[in-house]
Amino acid sequence: MKYINANEILPDTLVEELQKYVQAGYIYIPAKIEQHKSWGELSGYRKELKKRNEKIVTEYRNGVSIEKLAACYHLSVYAIRKIIYQK
Repeated sequence: MKYINANEILPDTLVEELQKYVQAGYIYIPAKIEQHKSWGELSGYRKELKKRNEKIVTEYRNGVSIEKLAACYHLSVYAIRKIIYQK
């Protein structure tokens, strides 16, 4: 998360009001609920994992063993089973 100096974006009166509560500290201002993103949406990582998992399932259905998939994808056998059986 990138920090922004309040003096650069907020009116002086608002900065002065905030300074009554916090000085030289950090304040987290959460996004509105309707603007929240699910995990991995911004970075695209969720889509990457979905593609990887689909590939794992396809390879398994084509006869690749769970142990070989675990070694190939650097995952545990348990994680591979979880991916395969969730579909």
